[in-house]
Amino acid sequence: MSISVRFAPSPTGNLHVGGLRTALYNYLYAKGQNGRIVLRIEDTDQSRKVDGAVNQLMSALDMMKIEFDESPKHEGDYGPYFQSQRLDIYKKHIEELVGKGLAYPCFCSSDRLDDLRKKNQALKLATQYDRHCLSLTKDEIIEKSSTSSHVIRLKVPNTEPIIFNDIVRKKIKFNAEEIDDQILLKSDGFPTYHLANVVDDYHMGITHVIRGEEWLSSTPKHILLYNAFGWDVPQFAHVPLLLNPDKSKLSKRQGDVAVEDYLTKGTLPEALINFVALLGWNPGDNREIFSLDQLISEFSLERIHMSGAVFNQEKLSWMNSQYLKNLPLHEVVGYAKPFITLDIKTDDEKFNQVINFARNRVSYLNELDDEIRYFYNHDLDEHSDNQILNNASSQLLFRFWVDELSKKDKWNTILLESLISKTNDELDIKGKDLFFPMRLAIYGECKGPDIPTIYNILGHNEIISRLNSVIKG
Repeated sequence: MSISVRFAPSPTGNLHVGGLRTALYNYLYAKGQNGRIVLRIEDTDQSRKVDGAVNQLMSALDMMKIEFDESPKHEGDYGPYFQSQRLDIYKKHIEELVGKGLAYPCFCSSDRLDDLRKKNQALKLATQYDRHCLSLTKDEIIEKSSTSSHVIRLKVPNTEPIIFNDIVRKKIKFNAEEIDDQILLKSDGFPTYHLANVVDDYHMGITHVIRGEEWLSSTPKHILLYNAFGWDVPQFAHVPLLLNPDKSKLSKRQGDVAVEDYLTKGTLPEALINFVALLGWNPGDNREIFSLDQLISEFSLERIHMSGAVFNQEKLSWMNSQYLKNLPLHEVVGYAKPFITLDIKTDDEKFNQVINFARNRVSYLNELDDEIRYFYNHDLDEHSDNQILNNASSQLLFRFWVDELSKKDKWNTILLESLISKTNDELDIKGKDLFFPMRLAIYGECKGPDIPTIYNILGHNEIISRLNSVIKG
């Protein structure tokens, strides 16, 4: 069987990290099985649609390198890919269900439905529709249709329990009498999620529905629809919720939840993909760092956990730092450039060297400015009365180093280490008495990179110039 999956977000805002994980799991499964993946935009709820959200969603997915075989940008045989453009398809299938007596129009007002809900709640009953409109005659339906708007409801058969095998959660059972006569078509002519979801998955040849566990309770409704149409039911896999450290559902109230939030502060796409993949899945051992190709090779639905996955920000910071350290330098440089706000050149060898140094000292790209500024700005005004710079020992040290460095046009690491030893021997200046003033003079901070690293980045002449600038008299 050829595997087909889909990711079907609603255009209600930026891509949530939970949505990213759903998209990623679908992508990994499809690619690992030589299958296909479709991007479909579920925009039937027009009241929640946000302008620009579709472009934001697709841009975020592009940044994450999740590629679709079919989408609004790459159309194939199963379009259109916006549900709002598929209304004729849904209408046709609604007419089929009504014609078979498997669905019926409902004219109940919102006030009546509110009263019914309150009565059921008072009696501690399930808030189900009471089928008030099921018994309407054809003439009554025609009469009401001329004066009142209506919805179309599924007539749920009160038969045997609905049982299905979820790939993640194994055997699931729902009693039919607990399932409401769900609305399939709203009064505005748009389908509900339930109808559109089933119809589109069928017509797009979807074999596996991989989605969040919040949709688990809707699955029996969807199975009933598949059965009503006489269609094969796909396999389901419901992945666990993402949780805050306090085990509450991941939400904006407790921190960043949008993919854009993490990209904006300098999370690498590769790191975010790796991190999100491990939220609810593991390879069966202690490995934590995976490339996208490795994830494709290793991923399986059977290894998805049932319990909720905690979104650990500290783990993400660690993982991002690992990618910063280990990705090819040119890739890190490319990612870094948009995050640099300093007025500096970012297309020369010095910048490459600076980033190569700084990437080992930060967790996120937005921290780079603070790490690299001393290589470009040697403003020591704030240190003008600094005792470390101005004491006799430091001044002797600076003069000694200028004299020694001036004897050669270029010094390598070995020569610089020998000069440090020579300073220890001839001036009896060593340890922090040597390194603190030297770093402060040539770098701007007492603590920081070693002297050879600073020399190699700044260059011979700049080092001598900076030392001369702090020599008094």
